[in-house]
Amino acid sequence: VAKLCVCDLLVAQCDVNCCCDPDCSAEDFSLFTSCSVPVVIGDSHLCSQKAAVYSLDVEANPPERIFKIIDQVNPSIFCIHATNYKQALYLKSPEMPTPENFDRLLDKFGGASFSAEPDSWNLDTDVQDPPDANETHRYEYGVPVQTEDAFLRLPSPVVSSWCSDANPAGFLVNQATKCIRSVSVEKCDSIQALSMLFYINSSILASVFQVNITVQSIVVQSLNGMRNVLNDSDVLRLPVLLGELCINVVLGVNYHITYTDTGEIIGAAAAFVLGAISKEALSIEQSFEISFTQENTEPVPLCGNPGYVVGLPVRAGFQPQGYPCPAGFLSNKHSQLTILQSTSTQDCLAAQGARAPVLFGYNMISGCTLRITAAMKCQPLAQTLLDVLKGQSFPEYVASFGNSQAQNVLDWVPITQLHISEQRICNTLQSSCQIPVSLGIEVKWTKYGSLVNPQARIVNVTATITTTTLKQLPSGRERIIPVTSSVVFTDISSPAEPGYKAWPTINIKLPFDFFYPFV
Repeated sequence: VAKLCVCDLLVAQCDVNCCCDPDCSAEDFSLFTSCSVPVVIGDSHLCSQKAAVYSLDVEANPPERIFKIIDQVNPSIFCIHATNYKQALYLKSPEMPTPENFDRLLDKFGGASFSAEPDSWNLDTDVQDPPDANETHRYEYGVPVQTEDAFLRLPSPVVSSWCSDANPAGFLVNQATKCIRSVSVEKCDSIQALSMLFYINSSILASVFQVNITVQSIVVQSLNGMRNVLNDSDVLRLPVLLGELCINVVLGVNYHITYTDTGEIIGAAAAFVLGAISKEALSIEQSFEISFTQENTEPVPLCGNPGYVVGLPVRAGFQPQGYPCPAGFLSNKHSQLTILQSTSTQDCLAAQGARAPVLFGYNMISGCTLRITAAMKCQPLAQTLLDVLKGQSFPEYVASFGNSQAQNVLDWVPITQLHISEQRICNTLQSSCQIPVSLGIEVKWTKYGSLVNPQARIVNVTATITTTTLKQLPSGRERIIPVTSSVVFTDISSPAEPGYKAWPTINIKLPFDFFYPFV
């Protein structure tokens, strides 16, 4: 219980008035006015348990924090005597129904009741916890990833643009940083931050074993910026002074961490970018990145958290076929809504398959031209143009938020598809047919949440196919038809209610020299 702290919100920083924050020093405690969380317990439903009590001795000079552990008894007759149901101690992701496992899940959970009893009950309350029970490393969000010596380093600029190696990598916190490192070619082989070994020599602390950081790939960058991937990434390449150059210098590191649904790290890999520096170089720019992927899951790129970010792709997907109920969605190949991509030739038949992602907040238009001859058949031509406009697999739904998960059905908005026909009068038609000539997508979105930090949420998507009547051409004649595709984003956020002021106003006149000496 001494390690629990609900007010510890900042990573590697002291939270104000958080007396249980391990990042706070005695100097920090002397500045506290009170303890925001005076008592910390594990579970209030237990009959008897340890409680950590925090307080401040304001009479001391300077004020000190007082910490003690007491035995707390729950007077309720319905208290829990022992927590022997291990499955209830952590949240496990539920199994999503699929056409393959639906019958099995229906047999297990389809009745009026079902048993959640574990395989065995441990009623022996005198059995002590295993020795490593308090030493397990099941990480929580934002907690620094621990290693043998300290924590996993992710160098970043702190005050200036120079690299600081004191920045810890937080669990499930995807980061990307760039900073400047001072170098000297004569001493490049002795500068630790330029060596691959500096980033992989410490193992990550896991539950029952330590996870070694493996080398996933090595890319070598030349002085002119050309990059080549090395086939042999098992060989450790250390900085070497070669004449007036220092080669195998680390220019970038990309960590990839794999974890389980219980917060245990089971794998770690690092991809390196190595380069060469000349003796004239006094500093280099290094880039660092870290990403996390859950075990047995496909990584899905987010386009906002939670609301969409302007310039990022709009996520899209399909509802799986064969589901007895709308239990989830499957993303398309790139998990994005796409439109026709313009090519240099502007030939519709050659542009088939070329797609461009729809970027949130960007109104877009693209197109091509179609040369029609008398020998072309109507129905194959119409289907070809439809494939050019919509692609081979046009999605059925789009994600309302940038971080919408596939299993959250209510977070997906269906795409309404409309068809409009342009009526044209043709005098002497032997035959005619309808061919699609344009696709217009309108995305309606609104500001969701707080007025201080509104989040972009998609509420409606309409795809309109416009067709035109094509008359039969005489033999030997040709006709060129423009085909267009467009996307329009419309903000339908409702204004503030009458009489409601979103921001406070002050109706006063400032002195003429209020901003002196600034203009």
